[in-house]
Amino acid sequence: MKELFYVINLPQGLHARPAAKLAEIASEAKSLVTVEKGELTANAKSVLQILKINVKQHEKVTIRVEGEDEDEVAEKIDKLLQSHPSEKLDGKSIFRIAFFGSKNYDKLYFSQLSHEKGDHTYNSHIHFFEPRLTEETADIAKGYDAVCIFVNDDCSKKVIETLHEFNIHLILLRCAGFNNVDLKAAKEFNMTVLRVPAYSPYAVAEHAMAILQAANRRLHKAYNRVRDNDFELSGLVGLDLHNKVAGVLGTGKIGQCFARICKGYGMTVLGWDAYPNQSLVDEGLLTYASLDEVLAKADLISLHAPLIMGEGGTYHLINKERVDMMKDDVMLINTARGALIDNEALLYGLSNKKFHAVALDVYEGEDDNVYTNRSSDVIENDITARLQFYPQVLLTSHQAFFTREALQAIATVTMENALNYITGKDYGNALVEYKE
Repeated sequence: MKELFYVINLPQGLHARPAAKLAEIASEAKSLVTVEKGELTANAKSVLQILKINVKQHEKVTIRVEGEDEDEVAEKIDKLLQSHPSEKLDGKSIFRIAFFGSKNYDKLYFSQLSHEKGDHTYNSHIHFFEPRLTEETADIAKGYDAVCIFVNDDCSKKVIETLHEFNIHLILLRCAGFNNVDLKAAKEFNMTVLRVPAYSPYAVAEHAMAILQAANRRLHKAYNRVRDNDFELSGLVGLDLHNKVAGVLGTGKIGQCFARICKGYGMTVLGWDAYPNQSLVDEGLLTYASLDEVLAKADLISLHAPLIMGEGGTYHLINKERVDMMKDDVMLINTARGALIDNEALLYGLSNKKFHAVALDVYEGEDDNVYTNRSSDVIENDITARLQFYPQVLLTSHQAFFTREALQAIATVTMENALNYITGKDYGNALVEYKE
């Protein structure tokens, strides 16, 4: 175990920004990291817990690191607290952010990081608006310096034109995907677009396996039966995953996490990616194959590719022709982007009993439903009703990212992106640019 002792000299104590950076280090560590002030203890993986113990200037803290990577983690923490994250903002005015589609869980994390003002802070004011950004709601952003949006917001050319009229030049995406932003228009109107490249690949990969197993073993059906005191098993037969072949389409961070889960189940993993990662082959995690070969051989197909429009892209990667290539009784999972699957091809496969299980956290045409309570509405979008007609289909509401760790990471990276914009620092891989 490593013990680190500090007297916190920051004017505002161990406040939001250094607490967020400390939590970021701890969350990526295998070791357990704790912060102690007197009799108070916080798990350093949680920025909310660190802030709760309220470490003020000149107060002493003990940071304990225990685990297999404790030396490396202790070094990172020491470097952070010895040269704490600090920017002299030289009297810069408070940066005003219009936050669209806000929910209570957004406010929990973003409010904690943004309430401090002045040097060494994020120096931002966030106004939380419930409506999502659309052509009809864009006027709300008047008077702000930036907008913060999510996957179901509409950042079309018309919306970007409106933001430009309001002298807004920054779009903060609190997500990794950016297909809802017209990047060509953003470039035309000198708009900077910053995203969260990665928050918790484990969250998405674990959700993918969770909903796959729920659909495979018909847990959604079994749960409702038992609540009605119906203990009949007919129609609930599942398949073993052990010794099956998993096809992982897209082997970035999330695809890799999902592949490791599959290996844990005793599956053979085939991968497909436009840019194969030889190190994954070298470690024995997977074998790369052509898309056609993966589709033909896999018992389980999970989508983790980005949505790329145009010729040679991934739009409708799964179409009718490729459904026909798949094995009978195949299992299909999508936690990436809805438009990777052609709905009509999916319905065709379901009608022809091609799929044993289909687990979707995203699907084309979901936008009006995502993050809204429509329990009292008649759902006019028939794709939702048509998909739910099939007993082997399980839908969730674009929630694969939805863990405490991911929400914390999203808030931290988004606020760092805003600060980098304010101070003119490099954006790294958070910058999204239009490419011809």
